[in-house]
Amino acid sequence: MKRRTRKLLGTAFIIAFVVIYALVAMALAQSRPLQEASGIVQGIGYALLGLLWIIPLFPLISWMERKDE
Repeated sequence: MKRRTRKLLGTAFIIAFVVIYALVAMALAQSRPLQEASGIVQGIGYALLGLLWIIPLFPLISWMERKDE
């Protein structure tokens, strides 16, 4: 598969993943355990929810950047 095609497919998947992840993260941010936690725990929870989306995308990004075969 050409790099250009991989980038197109990868970009479409990333957009879909981020939209779904954002909806899940918003639901988790509004959950009772996080809302009733102390301010520092809330801050850590929000930071984690804001950063965890990138970890599952690392393999996809490296696949998208491979050289053509």
